[in-house]
Amino acid sequence: MLKLLGKSSSINVRKVLWLCAELRLTFEHEEWGAGFKPTETPEFLALNPNALVPVIQDGVLVLWESNTICRYLACREQRTDLLPAVPTERALVEQWMDWQATELNTAWRYPFMSLVRMSAAHADPRQLGAGVAEWNRHMQILDRQLDKTGAYAAGATFTLADVVLGLSTNRWAMTPMERPALPAVEAWFVRLQGRPGFRLYVDNGMP
Repeated sequence: MLKLLGKSSSINVRKVLWLCAELRLTFEHEEWGAGFKPTETPEFLALNPNALVPVIQDGVLVLWESNTICRYLACREQRTDLLPAVPTERALVEQWMDWQATELNTAWRYPFMSLVRMSAAHADPRQLGAGVAEWNRHMQILDRQLDKTGAYAAGATFTLADVVLGLSTNRWAMTPMERPALPAVEAWFVRLQGRPGFRLYVDNGMP
């Protein structure tokens, strides 16, 4: 049976949990990470040398990196609606997935650590202000894309790009800071709220 390792509150674990709900997969879930089983042990490092969650075990396959896990599971289940087979369509989905993992996630790191985690190492007002501005700038990029498609991140239909971006957008909406009005993001977020997996793993009170 498919096994998922990682604590349920982790934003990256929740990507995989939401996708498993979309795919209606049966899986075993073990809580690993801060407050649960430690990831710095030889047992876990043998699975992921980065000591990060999530990790999946699917038979002999061990896989880490949340967006890669999402791609793998969609392909395994032959869900070309979520990750298209046509190269040009697939590239657009993966483009926005990679943007989420690199550009958008980098933008929110300082403000989130400061305003949500209350980290003493992230208390510099100038860096916080710059971080908030950069986070909002990236969300404005997403807003323009959603305004262009009129529906979802990569086009007219729901894909893996919406799963990973939905988690990041929820974090942006829940962090106590000033945010610009982004009507296309807000309308898209309402569309996502109609999905049962979103209600379980994103719209659950956790940033």
